Amino acid sequence: MSDARLREEICRFARSLFERGLTPGASGNISVRLPDGGWLATPTNASLGHLDPARLSRLDAQGRLVAGDPPTKELPLHSALYDTRTGAQAIVHLHSTHAVAVSMLPEIDPACVLPPLTAYSLMRAGQVALVPYYRPGDPAVADAIKGLAGRYASVLLANHGPVVAGASLEAAVFAMEELEETAKLHLLLRNLNPRLLTPAQIADLVEVFGVDVPAPHAHGPAAGGAGTAPPE
Repeated sequence: MSDARLREEICRFARSLFERGLTPGASGNISVRLPDGGWLATPTNASLGHLDPARLSRLDAQGRLVAGDPPTKELPLHSALYDTRTGAQAIVHLHSTHAVAVSMLPEIDPACVLPPLTAYSLMRAGQVALVPYYRPGDPAVADAIKGLAGRYASVLLANHGPVVAGASLEAAVFAMEELEETAKLHLLLRNLNPRLLTPAQIADLVEVFGVDVPAPHAHGPAAGGAGTAPPE
């Protein structure tokens, strides 16, 4: 994909996420890894609904700005995920309402934030880890992400929002959307004893689609890799 086309795709997906209320105001950020090891990233204090392709931040392989507007202050978060999820080609971070709400619940398991409610929650987002609260832009969040050792493609930042790494920009966006919908379902069904996918059903998803989750699902980290969306 050409540089110009990739810039347009970033802005198109970002606008879609914003217009559907998945990240308000100037919140959220997106990055895509380039063939030379550098990145394109959304600028700091920019609304995902009103991006200019020509003003996206162009970073070199060391994360230094080489063109465009100053990048998102969440660069340490993106850098840590790229370093540990070696197959990741894109990262999406939002402040989506239901995922943020789940991150505040006292009973959630940091190693497995969301229960296996649907097949696509596992097929797209996989197992989700919780990282403790850090001030937005705090470089310490990078150490927390690196502490997960690349085992999770989807991470929830406490009292902040979800971040997802994908094998492509489209895959990362689709995984983020599925994570938010699963968080919504989880809140709707909380304390109602919903019927979850069984270990056998999860094992079937792993075998047929190569879903990147551990067995049993309820405990333990996922294996490494970028995370991919299976065919429809």
